[in-house]
Amino acid sequence: MRLTAEPKPAAAAHSEQAAPAPRVRVFTTPTCPWCKLAKVYLRRHNVAFHEIDVSRDVAAARELVKRTGQMGVPVIEIDGTPVVGFDRRQIERLLKAAS
Repeated sequence: MRLTAEPKPAAAAHSEQAAPAPRVRVFTTPTCPWCKLAKVYLRRHNVAFHEIDVSRDVAAARELVKRTGQMGVPVIEIDGTPVVGFDRRQIERLLKAAS
């Protein structure tokens, strides 16, 4: 008698798939020490992100002010939700909710 593994039902196979990574954008300037800390933090936690230097991208700077009412950096946007400043608790909460 030969035993074979039964295929997993489609629903079970789907539930075991990893959730897509959150979309993370980091608005920075080259001279901002908090921006550097935020990027180091994200890298240490294996969070992929897209960096936007608002000192070189005027349209992005305008978008940032329009969306947040702030001119300061860093602003870390996680799945569309901005975090103004390097607020570790808020970043962790949003990353956990996205996973």
